[in-house]
Amino acid sequence: MSMPVVFVHGIRMSGTMWSPVRELLRAPSAAPDLPGHGHRRGEPYDTEAACRVVAEAIEELGGRALVVGMSLGGYVGIATAARHPGLVAGLVAMGCTARPDRPIARAYRLMGHLASRDPERADRMSRFALRRMLPGAVGEAAVAGGLSSEVVTPVVTAVTAEDPLADLAGYQGRVWLVNGRRDPFRADEQAFLRACANGSLTHVPRRGHLTVLADPAWIARFVDDAAETVTACRA
Repeated sequence: MSMPVVFVHGIRMSGTMWSPVRELLRAPSAAPDLPGHGHRRGEPYDTEAACRVVAEAIEELGGRALVVGMSLGGYVGIATAARHPGLVAGLVAMGCTARPDRPIARAYRLMGHLASRDPERADRMSRFALRRMLPGAVGEAAVAGGLSSEVVTPVVTAVTAEDPLADLAGYQGRVWLVNGRRDPFRADEQAFLRACANGSLTHVPRRGHLTVLADPAWIARFVDDAAETVTACRA
């Protein structure tokens, strides 16, 4: 059997965003909600708590898993691999190869400030944007677990306090970096790749940041192949 997979979702969304991919996956999988998101909405967010959630999901799947994260989920995956290398058999990090101190972080801080003034309105706007950006069932999955715009500010604070390049440098497992060709989070992808002890970089043509999710069949094939690779390495 292939290595189990733990999926980690993006900022303000929930584990349901991965449902279209999980439905096509051969490997067993889980997609927990991070603190402050989904059914954990209202819980305080910080990186240690987020990594504990991922580690607990891995333990529930048998104690070792491939971790797949996108955007915030990718940064959390990197942090979890550094903190719990014995649990993380491999890492697929999508849309998360910009240093946290980049100007894009300031844009997210502004978004968080505006969202905190009227979270319900911010959630409505996010639902509309996600459904426009992602087709059919993929867009519905992105919003199905609820949105938590009020968590943006503490998430940005937590992510910008981390050093993902140092975390990657200390992790010896297999790492797949995946970016849409049009993703602004590609900004430092070569530095992230150099930091990996055993890494590769894959570009998805004509896709942006979250629009990589628009092709769940491609993601499922990629993840299944990665799961089989780390399973073979373990044998």
